[in-house]
Amino acid sequence: MARAENKESVGPAARMAASVAKRLRQKQGWTQEYLGAQMGFTGAAISAMERLIHPVSDDMLVQLERVLGGGTGIFEEMRELVRLEKLPEQFRGYAPIEQKAVALWLYANHVVHGLFQTEAYARALIAGGHPEPTPERVEELVVARMGRKALFERKPVCEIELVLDESVLRRVIGDEEVAREQLLYLAECARRSNVNLQVLPLDAGVGGKYAGDRGDLNIVENPAHDHVTFLEIQGESLLVVDRTKVSTHRQRYAKIRAQALDPRRSLGVIEELVGVRR
Repeated sequence: MARAENKESVGPAARMAASVAKRLRQKQGWTQEYLGAQMGFTGAAISAMERLIHPVSDDMLVQLERVLGGGTGIFEEMRELVRLEKLPEQFRGYAPIEQKAVALWLYANHVVHGLFQTEAYARALIAGGHPEPTPERVEELVVARMGRKALFERKPVCEIELVLDESVLRRVIGDEEVAREQLLYLAECARRSNVNLQVLPLDAGVGGKYAGDRGDLNIVENPAHDHVTFLEIQGESLLVVDRTKVSTHRQRYAKIRAQALDPRRSLGVIEELVGVRR
């Protein structure tokens, strides 16, 4: 039953990758065991991939390109498509937009923004969700989320601004060690030349003018220098392209940023929480 369910859940890109891999393997006259040995996998793993019992993994696609790709880049191109299939449905339309962004303006007030999560933090967060995902699905989502970090190293660089509510820094996800590692990683990110990280302090609402009351906000400038907004809540998402609405979001973000601590003081808050002395 589980095997049948796995086959039904495999998306078109993963199916295509498995089919192409099988055809190229047979064209070479290789057994599954021989191909597996060349790739660093077992023959059983290759069989499971070809039969769609276990969908092709990102590591497997890398090795398929090396061993069977013949310099064509075919499996490398499939990596992005397979990654998209493994993302939550409500995020698939936004993921390519994020990866092509010229600039991002982000605000997170519940948990650390996905782009800035460590692997351990993401795993604890995803595994603790409801309905509870299977261990296999947890790993798929963690790998997909970590894959988003390619944006940090992309050329040309993406300019990224992130405002984190202070409550996010104080909320322990997983355990104390996971939380500490996450804080250290945020401090590392804050030192990147293309990242501006600010903390919205807990007392930002004193006086009644709290700009962050409407929740998370993701504003993207695309290569055409147009702006769109991505909103996500309770497993639902909304991509906003209306210029008037996006303009309002940009103005609201500016107020959130204005109420936040400056980058130097923000880094100081993170370092203080993690016990780092300057």
